[in-house]
Amino acid sequence: MTERPDDEERRGDEERRAREAVERELDVAGRGSDGRSTDIASGRGAPRWMADTVNFCARCGSELALGRPPEEDRDRLFCAACGHIAYVNPRVVVNTLPVTDSGEVVLLRRGIEPGYGAWAQPGGFLEVDETVTEAAVRETLEETGLVVSPGDLVGIYTRLEAAVVVLVFEARIVGGAAHTTPEALEVRAFAAADIPWGDIAFKTSWWAIHDWVRLRHPDAVVPERFAGREAY
Repeated sequence: MTERPDDEERRGDEERRAREAVERELDVAGRGSDGRSTDIASGRGAPRWMADTVNFCARCGSELALGRPPEEDRDRLFCAACGHIAYVNPRVVVNTLPVTDSGEVVLLRRGIEPGYGAWAQPGGFLEVDETVTEAAVRETLEETGLVVSPGDLVGIYTRLEAAVVVLVFEARIVGGAAHTTPEALEVRAFAAADIPWGDIAFKTSWWAIHDWVRLRHPDAVVPERFAGREAY
């Protein structure tokens, strides 16, 4: 049945009111604490470097175009030939903050880019065939030689520029031995007072370490504004 003009207008009004309601809720909520680690505005779509890697339709092979498909409320990469929409989603990174029996946090000095030579916590991308906990244990072992048992979630951190969502867990060291690896020039435990804030590799790492210190060492002096490197 063909919609009458007044039905189309009514549906358009309902969709507009729904979008406005969502926008009002977002204005009230703000970007959240995870937004501290990103420097660009929300709502810009996929980063250009990421969008440039998605050029052809996975369904029919035709070239994708950026525009607003029917029934969508934002621009997407879509195929005009078959209607397929290529959704571009962020990647998940899982990091740990290994803690020694004396309450020091273990960091590594990165041996690869981005952030070569700067400090960060161990971690990396979640594989499609593993759980978050498995990723935390695997990445920490690969990068530091330490076997950990992930515990409390320290926080979630978004970096729109890198298209990542970073989950950071406090972790108890249960085995292994710290040593250098292809990804770590140095592995070292830091007391809260000795953390090299000005030489932390990433904003996501900086804020995670900041939040952990505030949580576990509330009397320690920590900077309240980012002062590390912006490697990525």
